[in-house]
Amino acid sequence: MHGWHCWSHRGRSCALRQLVLRLARENPGWGYRRIHGELLGLGRKVGAATVWEILKKAGIDPSPQRADRSWAAFLKAQASAIVATGLFHIDTVLLRRWFVLFFIGHGARRVHIAGITRHPTGPWITQQARNYLMDLGDRAESIKFLIRNRGAYFTDSFDAVFQAAGVRVIPTLPAAPRMNAIAERWIGSCRREATDRILITELVRVSCRSGPKCASIGLAQEA
Repeated sequence: MHGWHCWSHRGRSCALRQLVLRLARENPGWGYRRIHGELLGLGRKVGAATVWEILKKAGIDPSPQRADRSWAAFLKAQASAIVATGLFHIDTVLLRRWFVLFFIGHGARRVHIAGITRHPTGPWITQQARNYLMDLGDRAESIKFLIRNRGAYFTDSFDAVFQAAGVRVIPTLPAAPRMNAIAERWIGSCRREATDRILITELVRVSCRSGPKCASIGLAQEA
């Protein structure tokens, strides 16, 4: 009878240890006191010191620093794997409006002008997405996240192009342009340093690859 009691006790101890470690691994921001409280809520009568000892023996910090789960922290930690996209317009002196689709890597801030058009439809933008990934070749494998706004031209078909390549598409929240701050900042720089300084008569796509400026958009100036 005594032997059965010891076996039963060891079994319960093993199950408790596994539960403590599971809670710790699935919730890295929780310390031993939070885990202790969760266990009490589950009806497990155990002391906080016991939880602390289990975590310590398993090599898990019983009192971890609370992880920074902010959007800014995410962008900083994943910069090399994030690409943002956006669409902005340029008006000419002939009262024609052109739309420019671009992609920008968060890590190197390299800008890729995907295309220019007067009529940005869903199918057109989806095709530019395919072309972009084809141009990247093997480098596309490094992209894990794509940030885009909620414009109607970014359709499910557009998202599917990236999802098929293993990229997670993250739409910005409504009225939250700061979620795509790097793309928005590049648009602002492009306007301040180029398009707002000259009278444009026509827009011509010169190249699909560019550096940090508007080098890949041909701006025909008025003489």
